[in-house]
Amino acid sequence: MTQNHALSISVVMPAYKAEHLLPRVLTPLITMLEAGEVQQVLVVDDQSPDGTADLARKMGATVLTTPVNGGPGAARNLAAEHATGDILWFVDSDVIAHSDGPTHVRRAMSEDNVAAVFGSYDDTPDGQAWFSRYKNLLHRYHHQRAKRDARTFWAGCGAIRADVFREVGGFDVKTYEVPSIEDIELGYRIAATGRRIVVEPRLQGKHLKVWTIRNSLSTDIFCRALPWARLMISREGLTDDLNTSSTERMRAGLAGLLLLSVLALPIWPGLWPWAILLLVLAFLANLDLARAMTGHGGLWFAFKCVLYHQFYYVYSASIYVWCLFEYHVLGQKEKLSVKRN
Repeated sequence: MTQNHALSISVVMPAYKAEHLLPRVLTPLITMLEAGEVQQVLVVDDQSPDGTADLARKMGATVLTTPVNGGPGAARNLAAEHATGDILWFVDSDVIAHSDGPTHVRRAMSEDNVAAVFGSYDDTPDGQAWFSRYKNLLHRYHHQRAKRDARTFWAGCGAIRADVFREVGGFDVKTYEVPSIEDIELGYRIAATGRRIVVEPRLQGKHLKVWTIRNSLSTDIFCRALPWARLMISREGLTDDLNTSSTERMRAGLAGLLLLSVLALPIWPGLWPWAILLLVLAFLANLDLARAMTGHGGLWFAFKCVLYHQFYYVYSASIYVWCLFEYHVLGQKEKLSVKRN
């Protein structure tokens, strides 16, 4: 075995009603398996009502089935019990992993004290409607610009040393019965052991999910912002990275002032110069994001993205403020402390 292949990799893919996706997402992983780049490809069928398990088996994957539908966290935990590799590489069933993924995983894991690594979506998401592209490219935007060392984890295309995963207890599927931020919370526990989690921008996959404003709001609020805010407040507060950095907080404050100025216009029409000024400042503050989006869809696409992004800032920041109130005033501090312990 060459030095490049010193660490064996078990690919873990939780799957639910993914039969229509498997020809695209599983094929490159089976190619890696046949080439010896990975040791196993484990597909965990989470009680799918379609032919997910049968097709995965026919394509060459090792198929496991959860006893009950428990979500991706439970499926990944089950796979970890059967994985034989040194590394668990998690790939979502709607992500097409790039062929050089194993190289980047092994390279990151060869760094001192690294226990986990995660990457980002590529710049060619499947959904071509402007909003779907905005959502997937925004995720890429933050991960591509993240600090090298993180205190969180992303399971869409990320890897963890198998022994560390088992040591910290895997994904917390009791607290997060509904799939949400169980990967982020796992990252907190890994970081608490003193080990490193690194972001590798070259570790990429194509996201096949098509976003709409409706499903985005539901996911952002109930599956991301609320549980993540509660986790941060109960653990160690805001981190200065990804979409919770100090710069992002400043932009969120500016977006809030912009919204207030617009809402005040019917009562105080004379405030319109301030509203325009705040709008200009908001675009200037998000100039880097605007440039990135322009490169992927032109000026009109970038304008729509940055404008909607102000709304995103407002509801995300509002949820965090609510969770602070909930924690310190409504007595949730004790409940979260008991749950954490």
